[in-house]
Amino acid sequence: MLYFDHCASTPPREEVIRTMMEVMAKHYANPSSLHQGGVEASGLLERSRAAVAGIFGTAPAEWTFTSGGTESNNAAIIGAVARYRNKGKHLITTQIEHPSVYDTFRKLGNEGFRVTYLPVNEQGTIEVRDLADALSEDTVMVSIMHVNNEVGSVQPIPQIGELLKQRRRVLFHVDGTQSVGKLPISLREWGVDLFSASAHKVGGPRGVGLMYARQGVQLEALLAGGGQEQGLRPGTENVAAIVAAAKAFRLAVEGGEARNAAMNRLRSRLVECIGTIPELVLSGAKSAYNDDNQSVMAPHIVHFSYPGMKPEVFVHTLEEMGILASTKSACSSRENKPSRVLLAMGLGQARAASGIRISLGDEHREDDIDYLCGKLGEAVLKLKPFERKDCKS
Repeated sequence: MLYFDHCASTPPREEVIRTMMEVMAKHYANPSSLHQGGVEASGLLERSRAAVAGIFGTAPAEWTFTSGGTESNNAAIIGAVARYRNKGKHLITTQIEHPSVYDTFRKLGNEGFRVTYLPVNEQGTIEVRDLADALSEDTVMVSIMHVNNEVGSVQPIPQIGELLKQRRRVLFHVDGTQSVGKLPISLREWGVDLFSASAHKVGGPRGVGLMYARQGVQLEALLAGGGQEQGLRPGTENVAAIVAAAKAFRLAVEGGEARNAAMNRLRSRLVECIGTIPELVLSGAKSAYNDDNQSVMAPHIVHFSYPGMKPEVFVHTLEEMGILASTKSACSSRENKPSRVLLAMGLGQARAASGIRISLGDEHREDDIDYLCGKLGEAVLKLKPFERKDCKS
């Protein structure tokens, strides 16, 4: 089987697995314990925090280990809004956020906050001027994902950060779950106040996430209990998984520029292939860069639709041919309804109801892409007699 579902979860790196096994076997003590075993476990925890901080050019105290991207997003958004609710009741996000952000804002909207959901263009990106127009004296938070998990569009985070530097009372949260290890990240330079990431998207274990809160930003904890993780995330820390996650993040970022250049070449090869199959329609920009050489599409995601064909039928056909792909976000791929993201991009019901996501990893080579391309063509030929003509537009 060829695995093309890295956005859902990446295969764990061998060295990460070894690290996790070694720590689990030797350092099983509770890091809050006062005895030597606890001290050693606590030391590993803090070295992992320092390693993460070093990767992003920040301070260790600004990082909290969580259970994953969903918890990080919830803890950052709800924690900050609860802490600063007396400063304003207006929140801004986009129409294409991951459910862990989008649904959180819907919940806050039901609790009395006014939420602006910024529109996106056909490429899946917002216009910074729309954000500028939406800001008001009542705005307390802007939350915008770096890379869209479904189609791979890249939001103009540096430009957004520059705009918000003029509004220091507005907190800037970025969901970086799909961008860490794929694109350069400069939290300080961009003026990011809150940031989320997940280890299993970068070759690490599941069940570990990162939440960054800039020094000075105060959060209300979602959970009550012990004082672990500076009181923001009470509960006994999973030391083995955290140490392994820190290693995975480091490996994902090291050499990232050259690795992602190679991945971009594979993406271009796949995009070109899709363009030769008339039944398939590419989503988002064809090129990964715009005319100013800025990233507009993530290097590891290619999304397309097969109008008139149910995406689950196409995915299962590919699976029979040795290809593992996905429909939309792994968190919502079992929902039998059109993609909210594609509808927001103005692509219409037919394309929104027939989207397929291919997500690449470090292990892929040109031969893999060529094999995939061949199978895409074979799958279309096999399924073409079953197209629903009334669902093609």
